[in-house]
Formats: sequence, structure tokens, C-alpha cells
Amino acid sequence: MSGSSGESAPMRISIIVPVYNEAALIRLFLAHLRERAPEAEIIVADGGSTDGTDQLATGLCDQVVRTGERSRARQMNVGAWAAGGDIFWFLHADATAPLGCLDEIRRIMDDPAMSGGYFRIRLPRSAVYRLTDSFAHYAGLLLRMRCGDHGMFCRRTAFVDVGGFPEVPLMEDVEFFRRLRRCGRVVCSDKRILVSPRRYEAIGPARLTFAYGFIAALYVCSVPLSVLARIYKRACCTARDETRNRNA
Repeated sequence: MSGSSGESAPMRISIIVPVYNEAALIRLFLAHLRERAPEAEIIVADGGSTDGTDQLATGLCDQVVRTGERSRARQMNVGAWAAGGDIFWFLHADATAPLGCLDEIRRIMDDPAMSGGYFRIRLPRSAVYRLTDSFAHYAGLLLRMRCGDHGMFCRRTAFVDVGGFPEVPLMEDVEFFRRLRRCGRVVCSDKRILVSPRRYEAIGPARLTFAYGFIAALYVCSVPLSVLARIYKRACCTARDETRNRNA
């Protein structure tokens, strides 16, 4: 006699990782991700790396897709359209995924009212990083904003409904998050993603925290994204290049 347990198959999760010139860490990251999320589909979306990142990723993920140009929004969109999962999880290559991450995502998304979710970030434990972490978390709650560092995930259907990530000069992740909230509830997991402090070390914790806060405030005031992109480039990219030149 044939029968059914009545249990539905677990939701398939596709992890989309946008990368650009991450040769130094991509292999270790993908090995870590395979360990933490063994049954997930992993798609690396390369934005025209010149250091062989895409070749190094081949064989350690399910698929490498290439966009030919550096655009995180386009990379994540191309990766998502190539994915086969029911849930899309967008993760940066310098993050450390929490233990039990896939079970946690499935637990949250088991509620049909949920369109997506995200993890709270954790920076290395020092006083300045604890302050930055707390500021980012509570400011994000107040302003209803989340950035890509938080490892946002969503249903495939919700991704389609909002049209994916908007291809804008800056804040594509925040724009996506806000659109996603219109499709249903978006919740924060109790688990944390460990985030690399490399941007803070390159630019300076105080300078980067102030720049993020200033840009977020201008965004809420509806300052055009093209203007915010210029401010970000001046405040962050210029400082990072100066640091590299001093260390060269």
C-alpha cells in the first residue's frame, strides 16, 4: 500500500554571493559556506573580476554567473534568475554564516505571511565596533532600513513581485528591503552574521560610521541616490584609496 507522510518537502534555499576581486578569500569562504549550508544551492555572481575570482570559485559552488561589469544589484539579479530555490539568500563573501542558518531561514519562512528576513550583524568585539553594531541595528529599526551586510533572504515569489534589486547608483539593498516589506512581513533573526571589519579598518571606524549615518539621514529626506553615491565615493572610497597608497 502506498501512502504519504503528509509532510511537504523542505524549502530549497539558493545562496547568491555577489563578488568582485575576492581572490584572497573566495575559496575559504565557499568552503565555510558548504560546511554551514551543505544542502543549499550556491551561486557566485561575478562582476567582472580581474584577479581570477570567478575561476577560483568554479568547482566550489554550484554555478558561477558573470555580468561583465561591477554592479552589485545586477549581479544579485542575474544570480537570482539563475537560481532554482524557493528561497533566495543574498550573502556577502566576507561574512561568516551562523550555525543552523538554513534551519533558521526555513523556520522563519514557514509562516506564509513572511516575505523575507535578515540576520543581525556582529562585528569583532571591541568597544568601537560594539557601538557601531548597536547604532546600525537600532537606526535601521527606526528608519526601516537594512543593508546587504545583514544577509537578507526572501521568497522567490516576493523577489519576482518586487522586480528584484533596483539597478541604482547606491542603496539598492535598502530600496529592495523597503519594497520587500510591502509584500509581507520581514523579520530579524536572533542569530547573527559575523561581518568582516575590513571596510572599517581601511576607512576608519568613526569616519565610516558617520558617513553611513549621514547618508542614511539624507536618504530618508529623499535626497537623490545619484547625490548620495557621490557623497559615499568622496567620504569612503577616497579615504580607502588614500589608506592603500600609504600602505603601499
